[in-house]
Amino acid sequence: MILHTLLDYEILRIIWWLLLGVLLIAFAVMDGFDLGVATLLPFVGREDVERRVVINTIGPVWEGNQVWLILGGGAIFAAWPPLYAVSFSGFYLAMFAILFALILRPVGFKYRSKRESALWRTSWDWALFIGGLVPALVMGVAVGNVLQGVPFHLGDDLRIFYDGTTLFELLNPYGLLAGLLSVAMLVMHGAGWLTLKTSGTVNARARRFGMAAAVATVALFAIGGLWLTVIDGYRITSVVDPNGPSNPLYKTVEVASGVWFENYAAHPWMLVAPVLGFLGALGSLAAFAAKKDGVPWLFSSVSIIGIISTVGLSIFPFILPSNVDPRSSLTVWDASSSHMTLFIMLVCAVVFVPIIIAYTSYVYKVLWGKVEEKDVTDPSTHAY
Repeated sequence: MILHTLLDYEILRIIWWLLLGVLLIAFAVMDGFDLGVATLLPFVGREDVERRVVINTIGPVWEGNQVWLILGGGAIFAAWPPLYAVSFSGFYLAMFAILFALILRPVGFKYRSKRESALWRTSWDWALFIGGLVPALVMGVAVGNVLQGVPFHLGDDLRIFYDGTTLFELLNPYGLLAGLLSVAMLVMHGAGWLTLKTSGTVNARARRFGMAAAVATVALFAIGGLWLTVIDGYRITSVVDPNGPSNPLYKTVEVASGVWFENYAAHPWMLVAPVLGFLGALGSLAAFAAKKDGVPWLFSSVSIIGIISTVGLSIFPFILPSNVDPRSSLTVWDASSSHMTLFIMLVCAVVFVPIIIAYTSYVYKVLWGKVEEKDVTDPSTHAY
């Protein structure tokens, strides 16, 4: 209880904002290359054996990688209930599309090689492609809409009302740009993984696609940043009590262009995030060109960390702005669970997250090494 007293409400809110960012970045880094590899599958593998090699680079690890998505969703549910309520109800159709695409992945892995038919296997290959492309695209579109504000408002009793209409309103120009950036970023990441885990023709094709994706990542990230200068951002104009109750309606919010860049002017150290986004992608491009197996994956991880951090730092302290009632916007200071809930969750995270990291590290150590054609054609290996 002494520690509970020392960690006041403000500190716990900041810790859980940081932890949410860490969990989302961990998902993008760990499961992101799975999505990127699946998106590349029909293109880097031209023959059945080559595609089996590609599948077996992620087949043994994708389930463990997806733990970070579950942890992120759980953290939103427990630490930021209003955020969970708005995003998982307002973005319901988008979430359903992601869920449907993700379901294709385990089914595709298990059923693809059940029959020798070329049509059967090719169909499942494209299903795996959808399972990689759709989540990457839709998650990016969602982030693009967060930066523009989401159509919801709160009633006087804090009931949440989503004022959007259809899934297609999310597919606005800036949302689609963010979606394409997400796809390019994860394809770059997946290509980097393939250079680490494959050799020969598949490795060479992955490098070529990785270089194109790295260039696209740099270009789209730059365009997105420039475009953001003319998009309305949100600024709290009332006094903020970091230890106050979780009631978004207690504040007033101003809407103006270029606001999302104010944090960088006030805190120049935050510029590290976009710099890492660019340098990581450029480093990945150089490593692909130099044929440094595995190094592109490390640089693409840096790029992912930088790009996602850029979004979080740009909109802080907002976590979900409202474009129909700015006062209803959710922030770090007014959308969290109680002090005690955040503390109990922090204790659980301190205990269980290191266990997950240790187990994941052990699995990757056991599975280290390249996947060769002989590994998937030898019946004793039980490969996909």
